[in-house]
Amino acid sequence: MSKIIPAIRVKNFSFYYHTQKILEDVSIDIPQNKILAIIGPSGCGKSTFLKSLNRMSELETEIKIEGQVEFFGQNIYERRINLNRLRRQVSTIYPTPNLFPMSIYDNVAYGVKLIGWRPKTELDEVVELALKAADMWEEVKNRLYKPALELSCGQQQRLCIARALAVKPQVLLMDELFVGLDPITSGKIEELIQCLRSELTIVFVSHNMQQVYRLSDFTALFHYNENHVGQLLEVASTTKVFARNLDSRIHEGNIPGLQKILNSR
Repeated sequence: MSKIIPAIRVKNFSFYYHTQKILEDVSIDIPQNKILAIIGPSGCGKSTFLKSLNRMSELETEIKIEGQVEFFGQNIYERRINLNRLRRQVSTIYPTPNLFPMSIYDNVAYGVKLIGWRPKTELDEVVELALKAADMWEEVKNRLYKPALELSCGQQQRLCIARALAVKPQVLLMDELFVGLDPITSGKIEELIQCLRSELTIVFVSHNMQQVYRLSDFTALFHYNENHVGQLLEVASTTKVFARNLDSRIHEGNIPGLQKILNSR
């Protein structure tokens, strides 16, 4: 049996916005080339935890941390860490597409150009491969230089994924990626995630329990304590977490929240 290697290892991690504690004493190994779902009620720090994995939270306000977050053995909160490189290797896809007001081609090529100059032929190949990986090439190959903002919401979201894939990340972080998308578009993104599962480590936050059950190898269940500070209750294979916490109601559709379920354990 092959040994599971953690892409990200979180040790006794606590997180503060200014002096307000958001997360307390979180420890978790996120396996390489597996899919981890993060679930729990609103306000338990799921999105904050996701943003802490590539230090995107620091772009919002002053933060403080305790403990460690290691990316393949390197503590990402060390002073000498190259944040641009880290955020390319551990890339975030947001709930709302955050495209630049430029062409489809230039959106995909943007991060690649930041790394360094490449000849146009090589850049063309990178863009094509990224769009194919995001299952978009056939849809946009004849309008690469049209504004990206003219695409539908679902196409914009997949273009954000293509842009992330173009810089060859090792980890993709996805925060409520399916919010506001129609079932067909959600299905396409699910298929895309399934195709990427053996190539990348994927961590996603979701309230859609059926999608969590279909997509993830492992599930981390967060909650909050009496002080409303987020804590990790458990992490295990998705089938085990659901068997212990979500019982047969997973088959009935989306579960609006976990509080009632957790109280009924």
